[in-house]
Amino acid sequence: MTRRTIAIVCGGDTSEHDVSMRSAAGIESFLDKERYTIYKIEIHAGRWEAILGEDAANSPRATVDRNDFSFLNGEGQRIRPDYCYITIHGAPGENGILQGYFDLIGMPYSTCSLLVEAMTYNKFVTNNYLRGLGMSVADSLLIRQGREGMVSDEDIISRIGLPCFVKPAAGGSSFGTTKVKTAHELRPAIQLALQEGEDVMVEAFMPGTEITCGCYKTKLVERVLPITEVVMTTNEFFDYDAKYNGAVREITPARLSDEVTARVQKLTSTIYDLLGCHGIIRIDYIITEGNHINLLEINTTPGMTATSFIPQQVRAAGLDIKDVMTEIIEDSF
Repeated sequence: MTRRTIAIVCGGDTSEHDVSMRSAAGIESFLDKERYTIYKIEIHAGRWEAILGEDAANSPRATVDRNDFSFLNGEGQRIRPDYCYITIHGAPGENGILQGYFDLIGMPYSTCSLLVEAMTYNKFVTNNYLRGLGMSVADSLLIRQGREGMVSDEDIISRIGLPCFVKPAAGGSSFGTTKVKTAHELRPAIQLALQEGEDVMVEAFMPGTEITCGCYKTKLVERVLPITEVVMTTNEFFDYDAKYNGAVREITPARLSDEVTARVQKLTSTIYDLLGCHGIIRIDYIITEGNHINLLEINTTPGMTATSFIPQQVRAAGLDIKDVMTEIIEDSF
């Protein structure tokens, strides 16, 4: 068996840079070391660098040649990865830019295509596209940078209501998201969201149970993973503090009936196919009164630390995360 070289591409240019670096360390720990030679490549602030050691902060680095994504290892050998596992949460790894570059140079990668990445990176576009295909999503409106004054507080409240969520339209929900309860909180929330992106999405609040479901498919297997229930302990919504500082309780499998579980998993599989996804994705939902399933957002590069949702769900399914990673990588060959 040929030993493949895998590059874990991490970092990025958004507030989620450090989270991406943690996911890269998680993925490195999950991969089959007997099967693959592994490097981490950090993309950040215009620098593309291969990390030539386990310690990202202190290891020597080599500049990546952008003509073919190759670099010199510590022994002076030129290395061109056989495959790139993208774990950048945000630009340029979650919005299609890196995927387009890899398509141009013929580099296999782990995520969805350029089109799917670009679409799912913008929550407003994705939700309204899937609404047109019959999915239930919260009502929302878009405010573009430089045009904030064209939509009044009264317009927002009459259309969306209070409380509501104000968030960057593109990117994740860890940063720049505010749960707005009163009219005077709207403008500060919009300005905060604009610090993370050019467009702002104002979304109606839906009371209910928040859940998330992972899925991946290859030419040989189709796996919809067990569902995780997200229970807030001190925070009001699933922000950075809730995700990474323990302000939330995560229950896998979720406390749902068999019937609701089956419907969520079927819907997750359907959305995966409708969009033409590739690799591991995670879809977040809210279950509202009457066991109504509402789509929140689609994560095409979900967190992959040891305690992230996907590794939790893989364990709950009785699978080995090393085997899962191997299935995804080998699907490209």
